[in-house]
Amino acid sequence: MKKAVVLLSGGLDSTTCMSVAHKAGYELYPLSFDYGQRHQRELEAAKAVAQYYKVKEHRLIKIEHVGGSALTDASIQVPDYTEDGQIPVTYVPARNILFLSYALGYGEVMGAEAIFIGISSVDYSGYPDCRPEFLQAFQKVVDVGTKAGVSGQTIAIKAPLLYLSKGETIQLAAENGAPLHHTTSCYRGGEKACGTCDSCTLRLKGFAEAGIKDPIDYVNQGDRSCFSTPLED
Repeated sequence: MKKAVVLLSGGLDSTTCMSVAHKAGYELYPLSFDYGQRHQRELEAAKAVAQYYKVKEHRLIKIEHVGGSALTDASIQVPDYTEDGQIPVTYVPARNILFLSYALGYGEVMGAEAIFIGISSVDYSGYPDCRPEFLQAFQKVVDVGTKAGVSGQTIAIKAPLLYLSKGETIQLAAENGAPLHHTTSCYRGGEKACGTCDSCTLRLKGFAEAGIKDPIDYVNQGDRSCFSTPLED
């Protein structure tokens, strides 16, 4: 059976990615990362998602991050969602470069054909490592910088959500039977999702667009004025 490494955070997008890889017939090898993120609850969510898919192995990699982000530095407050066109303080320097590098090494050792990553360039916070340009550049690194790549057996970096809105992502997850009830998206990491940070707001927007009720609990539903369709109470 063909094998795939899946970057699994425990969030909406990575879980949808997992469902896409599963439906495509890959044997799943999820990787999750403890990088000092304040929303540690996502690691338990990742574990639950991995168990749902009955994977052979789910690896948790602990890395020391340099900080510089509201997600890794307790002195920087997680802001509410805004649309000011700036890269927000929740950007974690080089995060996807680090994650993909680990996944690439792991994938090359265990003979993976693909690495799945749940990035989107449509409904996202403006992070530079969620753009098509980044994905293309990293694929070039794979092709020229690995034994698999130079031997003509390169590992494909797959981002099936890259051009999907959050609403389209949620529709895809629903079609695939993805366990979204196990996921968490909140940057603040409370027992209930805050409903107002970037990640919560985009998630709520997506469920509203998809016309599907979000299965997780929120402290509040955020600013509904940014949603194209009303949320159900």
